[in-house]
This record gives sequence, structure tokens and C-alpha cells, in this order.
Amino acid sequence: MRLRIGDILEFETPKGLAYAQYSHEHPEYGELIRVLPGLHQHRPSDLSSLAQAQERFYVFYPVRPEVKDGLIRVAGSAPVPDRAKAFPMMRAPGAFDLKTGETRVWWLWDGTTSTRVGDLTPDLAKLSIKSFPSYSLLVERLADEWSPEDRQ
Repeated sequence: MRLRIGDILEFETPKGLAYAQYSHEHPEYGELIRVLPGLHQHRPSDLSSLAQAQERFYVFYPVRPEVKDGLIRVAGSAPVPDRAKAFPMMRAPGAFDLKTGETRVWWLWDGTTSTRVGDLTPDLAKLSIKSFPSYSLLVERLADEWSPEDRQ
């Protein structure tokens, strides 16, 4: 099976089905997905409407091997919304406080260039975090309806 931009991915979580859309391919980091809102007891009949929803966050995730191994399924395909076609601005952790483990310096990243911002404003805290979670961590975040604002 060939993965395509726009494919809707289905994740089983302990609290229901969660969905994401394969939205970008980064030359260095691979597949970027838009995590879509909500948990569902059954696959929605209208995946196109779901794909139009505002994403909860973006995350890099190795979709191809996970689909091949059967951990996630391609549930369908829908156009990526116009507002989500450009590569998203993301934030990346920089310096950490060794005592608390908290991030003390943040960087903004647009897919090619990083800019140091230091502390996060409330608006910057909403940006997706440049991250590469394991399957179990991503499923946990999906089930808990986690958002990037949960990590500042």
C-alpha cells in the first residue's frame, strides 16, 4: 500500500478510536501528521468533515512501518485543508532546568529554520512541539486528549 498526503489514519486507544491525517513529508524527519479532535466509538461515516476540523497538534510519526505492521490503519483519505497545507510553525525545546526537568528555552521551527524565543507566551504554548513519540506515548496522548499546552 502506498501512503499518500491526505490519508486519514486510525489509532485504537483504550478510550476509543482517534484519527490523524498524514499532511506533510519532511526530507529529514519523515511523515508529519495532524492529530484530529475527538475520540470515537465507531469510525465516522464522513472522514472528509473530520479532516476539515482544526487539528489538536502536529507530530512526526513513522506512519509507513506502523501501517505495514498493523498498529494503525488507513481509514480513508481527504484533502488537507487549505489552512493546513503550509508546513506548520512548531516549537522545540532547548535548554532544560536539570533540577526540575522543565524547558527553560524554546525555539520556533518552520521546517527549515530555528529561531530562539526563550520563554513561551500563551500563544506560543499552543504550537505543536517538534517531537517523535513512540506508539505507546502517542496512543496515551490521543486517549487523554493531550494538547501541546500541557507541556510548557
